[in-house]
Amino acid sequence: MTEKEKKEVTEVSEAQIAVHWQEEGYYYPSPKFIAQANMTDETIYDRFSLDNFPNCFKEYADLLDWYKYWDEILDTSDAPCYKWFRGGLINASYNCVDRHLEKNGNKTAIHFVPELEEEKTDHVTYQELWVRVNEFAALLQDYCGLKAGDRVTLHMPMSAELPITMLALARLGVIHSQVFGGFSGKSAADRIVDSGSEYLITMDAYYRGGKLLDHKIKADEAFETAAEQGQNVKKVLIWQRYGGKYSAETPLVEGRDVIVNDLLKNYYGKRVDPVPMPAEAPLFLMYTSGTTGKPKGCQHGTGGYLAYAAGTSKYVQDIHPEDVYWCMADIGWITGHSYIVYGPLALCASTVIYEGIPNYPDAGRCWRIAQDLNVNIFHTAPTAIRALRKIGPDEPAKYNYDFKHMTTVGEPIEPEVWKWYYKVVGKGKAAIVDTWWQTETGGFLCSTIPAVKPMKPGSAGPGMPGIHPVVYDDEGHEVPPGQGIAGNICIQNPWPGMFQTIWGDRDRFVSQYFERYCKNPDSKDWRDWPYLTGDAAVVAEDGYVRILGRIDDVINVSGHRLGTKELESAALVVPEVAEAAVVPVKHDIKGVEPDMFIALKPGFEASEALAKKINDALITEIGPIAKARKVWIVPDMPKTRSGKIMRRILAAISNGTDVGDTMTLANPEVVEAIQKMASEG
Repeated sequence: MTEKEKKEVTEVSEAQIAVHWQEEGYYYPSPKFIAQANMTDETIYDRFSLDNFPNCFKEYADLLDWYKYWDEILDTSDAPCYKWFRGGLINASYNCVDRHLEKNGNKTAIHFVPELEEEKTDHVTYQELWVRVNEFAALLQDYCGLKAGDRVTLHMPMSAELPITMLALARLGVIHSQVFGGFSGKSAADRIVDSGSEYLITMDAYYRGGKLLDHKIKADEAFETAAEQGQNVKKVLIWQRYGGKYSAETPLVEGRDVIVNDLLKNYYGKRVDPVPMPAEAPLFLMYTSGTTGKPKGCQHGTGGYLAYAAGTSKYVQDIHPEDVYWCMADIGWITGHSYIVYGPLALCASTVIYEGIPNYPDAGRCWRIAQDLNVNIFHTAPTAIRALRKIGPDEPAKYNYDFKHMTTVGEPIEPEVWKWYYKVVGKGKAAIVDTWWQTETGGFLCSTIPAVKPMKPGSAGPGMPGIHPVVYDDEGHEVPPGQGIAGNICIQNPWPGMFQTIWGDRDRFVSQYFERYCKNPDSKDWRDWPYLTGDAAVVAEDGYVRILGRIDDVINVSGHRLGTKELESAALVVPEVAEAAVVPVKHDIKGVEPDMFIALKPGFEASEALAKKINDALITEIGPIAKARKVWIVPDMPKTRSGKIMRRILAAISNGTDVGDTMTLANPEVVEAIQKMASEG
């Protein structure tokens, strides 16, 4: 290598990532879909241009009912802690329940599907939801003494009682903080302590993989751990999985633990007027997972968040009141808050809540649920799509359901997997939106409007109406679209769904999300405060955004920066491959080189020939620089209980370092099997 070449390699900017994954062609929605779509007007992008910002977002706010209209759409006086619809008064519970009663009281609001197929689906109408929310709100107000501004931590599994609890708290103006049910009691305790919650609401048990799990045991751990850190929980309120029967093995603690189902009998017929809340008042805290150190409580406001959840649900997911909508996420994540509870219910849809795992008792379960409930809008993550493609690639064809629309969310989706989702799950006629957003953003940032912009596999599409992305390099220079160069994707302007701050830590909020590209830290002008998403992206000439994963999810091989997603996508072109995960392995000369872990579809066997075929695909799809050091064909990937592949563990195995605690995995035994393979060669 010449001195000049060495210099070029060492001076490759962090943002100038070589992008090798080729742009795909367009797919167009069917005329039948376009004919009924909520949004077919191409002028929406003009209406939501920066010239019309922030007034354009009145369109979303007008989807809601307000007690009092706002004085100012956007208050930037404490930038970048923005206040949306300042001076307005609103209640999220009223907007999701009460206002639908006159016309749709007898319509199903929530279809709760138990994991056991022999148990009947619980169809909760809007009228019944109103009754149950009111009675529980009365209990919370009277028995617990809760009032607007208080915080309550929920650690609940997927159940009808979870949105009932959220909406009861929102009715009173109490800030809820729901912790994913799969998290440990210690994780719940961290969030109890950080939020200052004095009440914990949980459930005794729930089903997972056909087993009734004791969930109440985690409440004991949360209570004790929080107390050790100085936060005393006054009461633990426990919903019963089976009303009238306690299903946990962990005994109740006298004086502290209260069975909600028993206590509710005292509140039969009670009604609680929704509390008119300032639009800028916090609605909930959503703690981000996977970060080291103290958990980050993303604080979402009431009016702005609800307007954005409703507007994006209507325009992007095409939700009408007559639709049956199933988002397979967990309500413990932001996707579940925005697109199982608040968005769909604000629009008077019927929303499906499924208790269990998608492959219980077999790979056809999702499609049976879709058929039985006549689901016509389906929303899930690439992780689930890849899993269903692996275990039951031909299952969807066996069932008679008819999706008009499908969403994918949570991570970039490989074009091969997108095409299977489109052709097999959507039967070649459903519109797909590949959405990109984050816990912090409250709702979609990039997506096609399905009846306005064509779909492109592997691409999230353009910025949402009113969302104006910009890609910067490490020096803060804008990377123009169509250059084939990736950088750090930022959003130029605030939007109503954006979180207001990190709970109790404004400095961290500013430093982590705004400081890097801030033009003037004393400014009150939103133009000086681009929002740093922390994701790497490349923008095509047509303005479509392709997310390459987190800024640090990039492997630098001899100065060539390869996105992990594009490497994994190349491997998925091989028909035998179900899942792929790539990790960096240290190399004395190249810096790092990729190791590729592969899980096969059923019916295929591992072989050296297949490993070579996969490596050849990396070379063909991307180039010789992408060749893997080793292709490991493994029995399964190590995964969290929510289905996320733990690449950290794979990287530790490849690099010969400590894998750390694996007991929180859904399948810890797989780690030992992979370690054995690695030690043998």
